[in-house]
Amino acid sequence: MSLEYEIVSAFAGIRVVVIGDVMLDRFVFGDVQRVSPEAPIPIFRFRHDDQALGGAGNVARNVVRMGGQATLIGVIGEDATGAALVSAASREAGLTTSLAIDAARRTTLKTRFVAQGQQLLRVDEENAVSVAAILADDLRQRIEATVENAKAVILSDYAKGVLTEATVAAALSAARGSGALVVVDPKARDFRRYAGATVITPNALEASQATGIDCDEDEGAARAGRAIASMTGCSAVVITRGARGMTVVCDAKGTDRIVHLPTEVRQVYDVSGAGDTVLAALALALSAGAPIEKAAQIANLAAGIAVGKVGTAAVEAAELRRAINQSAVLAHDEKIVDLETAAGIARSWRARDQRVVLTNGCFDLLHPGHTTLLRKAKAMGDKLVVAMNSDESIKRLKGPGRPVQNEAARAVVMASIAPVDLVVIFSEDTPLRVIEAIRPDVLVKGADYALDQVIGRDIVEAYGGRVALVPLEKGHSTSSAIRKAAAVSS
Repeated sequence: MSLEYEIVSAFAGIRVVVIGDVMLDRFVFGDVQRVSPEAPIPIFRFRHDDQALGGAGNVARNVVRMGGQATLIGVIGEDATGAALVSAASREAGLTTSLAIDAARRTTLKTRFVAQGQQLLRVDEENAVSVAAILADDLRQRIEATVENAKAVILSDYAKGVLTEATVAAALSAARGSGALVVVDPKARDFRRYAGATVITPNALEASQATGIDCDEDEGAARAGRAIASMTGCSAVVITRGARGMTVVCDAKGTDRIVHLPTEVRQVYDVSGAGDTVLAALALALSAGAPIEKAAQIANLAAGIAVGKVGTAAVEAAELRRAINQSAVLAHDEKIVDLETAAGIARSWRARDQRVVLTNGCFDLLHPGHTTLLRKAKAMGDKLVVAMNSDESIKRLKGPGRPVQNEAARAVVMASIAPVDLVVIFSEDTPLRVIEAIRPDVLVKGADYALDQVIGRDIVEAYGGRVALVPLEKGHSTSSAIRKAAAVSS
């Protein structure tokens, strides 16, 4: 099972609060066969129409379709469109609404006319003005009553007037108080109003407008992302760039690492709502314990599914899992990850009450003794992480003639072993940093060590974990195998 698959499977039951501009999307489907004799315009022959939640409503719809639970907070008018919106929301399992009603406001309705798979015209009916102070206070109360126990808060800003500075501040304050992460899809030119959010997800145009930096090329997108991180204090920035994929500023408060993700290649039918899908998948993946780079990869894949659909699209959990299994990024050696990624995945496992086991070693020339150790280690928990010494580390420990196989080869072989769930390479002489990051429930070593010789034992036992020693299989040793091979060759 892939790491991405594990993360998506953990979406089930994650509670997300979505706050923002709710709207109804209407799609009118028909055919165009000829041009009107009255004017140079196509004649549209009506076939049927569909209605779906749009804007923040579509974000919430994507959350529940991917397996989460969502509460939708926003404002609607006292009109037929608002009633249709509430009805559409009631049909989504796992979605609850907390919608303020403004009798003086028109519920936003976007009507798209589609023929032969192409949009011909969009008609917007809306009142894009900021909500009155009394409604902003109503929204604050709804937010404060709802955010507690939520894993994530999503601010879906479509510039229709719901996410005023006061409402944004109330949402950020409530999220801080409950420990929820905050993911923002911004519309305001001044991103400083979103300061304190966890992740901000502008598109390339929004990022350019906010920073004055062109995002057409990777280098410009990276500079814009860093500038946005600096002005907002967000932990990460995800710039969606259409056909150019995504640019991700990872750990903006630490390593400030930049990752460019190419678009998942799919047939594009309709981009309506793809950004909503990205927002939902990103919030769910982060809530499931995924590091930002892995969460962005999942969101990128979800967007690839969304644009392959006609209309405002919601991506199902089953679709996402199938796409993950089919994706070219999921090579068999995907188990090989860096320490930051491994630590995030281990957190997601523990969040689902799965016991994490860690063992470490050089594993140069894998032999039956090693496989026995790995099998017994896996039997002590649910997930097994193997930490392997890097080539430089082995040279320092065992001399200039080792390792026989380089770290890439050793890692690929280790990843192919069935009981192994993750492989991490460390460059230090001891696995202390890995143990501190992974925080295993069980730390396993071979019984050629005494308990008081096991590095990291004090750390593991201090937080309630344990150290286990596995008896070694006699007659199996990497060093003896190397000596025998040298004798044969001589």
